[in-house]
Amino acid sequence: MGVEIERKFLVDKKIWSTVQPTSSFTLVQGYLSFATEKTVRVRVKDSMTRKEFEYSIPKEEALEMLSLFCDRTIEKVRHEIPYEGIIWEVDEFTTPNPGLILAEAELISENQQLIFPPWITEEVTGQPEYYNSNMLQ
Repeated sequence: MGVEIERKFLVDKKIWSTVQPTSSFTLVQGYLSFATEKTVRVRVKDSMTRKEFEYSIPKEEALEMLSLFCDRTIEKVRHEIPYEGIIWEVDEFTTPNPGLILAEAELISENQQLIFPPWITEEVTGQPEYYNSNMLQ
């Protein structure tokens, strides 16, 4: 079982509009469980400090699970940008918070130092309103 250590930040939209991501893709995700310490999500990708079990399932099954078990879904475009040794994932939300842009940096240790890209603003790590699963409740 993997462990995920990540920090989350708001993005300056004006500076962000000038950035050229190395890759971008659409994500649709829904949640089967919203428990605080353990969430279960189904995610469909247009191509394909918490515990993390991640593995691929057939796209058709994921779409069926989303339609059968998830009343609402999150839709966003994810961009990947390498910066100073970190691959930053920047999510532009379509639903449920159109216009929200969040950046995440996944770390290898809790003490890892980050050098911030110029488009990073306020850190929102640990703020429940920015958890994807809470956006649907």
